[in-house]
Amino acid sequence: MTRGLNKVLIIGRVGRDPEMRYTPSGRPVTTFSIGTSRTWSTADGEKRTETEWFNVVAWSNLAEICKQYLAKDRLVYVEGRLQTRHWEDPDGNKHSATEIVANEMIMLDDRRESSAASEFEDEEDLFT
Repeated sequence: MTRGLNKVLIIGRVGRDPEMRYTPSGRPVTTFSIGTSRTWSTADGEKRTETEWFNVVAWSNLAEICKQYLAKDRLVYVEGRLQTRHWEDPDGNKHSATEIVANEMIMLDDRRESSAASEFEDEEDLFT
């Protein structure tokens, strides 16, 4: 049997403050977006920049950590898997959304830029 691989690694800036809510069973879930930018030069030598936005979902303990320590414009590394959700709205229109389900998050900002992490000796302490 062949095994598949569904793994995503991104580094980018948080696009909006994380939003946390709870499932009916009380499990925390936090959502936020991350923008990754790339820059290139056209044939005419003109610089262009393009930003791709990703929706991220974190569950349980990681959801609580993301809500507590992330904020808009923070530089962050997220590792997880891609998941596509499908639903139908009240008018019967079908929708789908692909998002990253995070299983690891590391803040990459300089600690001087983040008061949230300043009380820790090492930012890795936030995730253990």
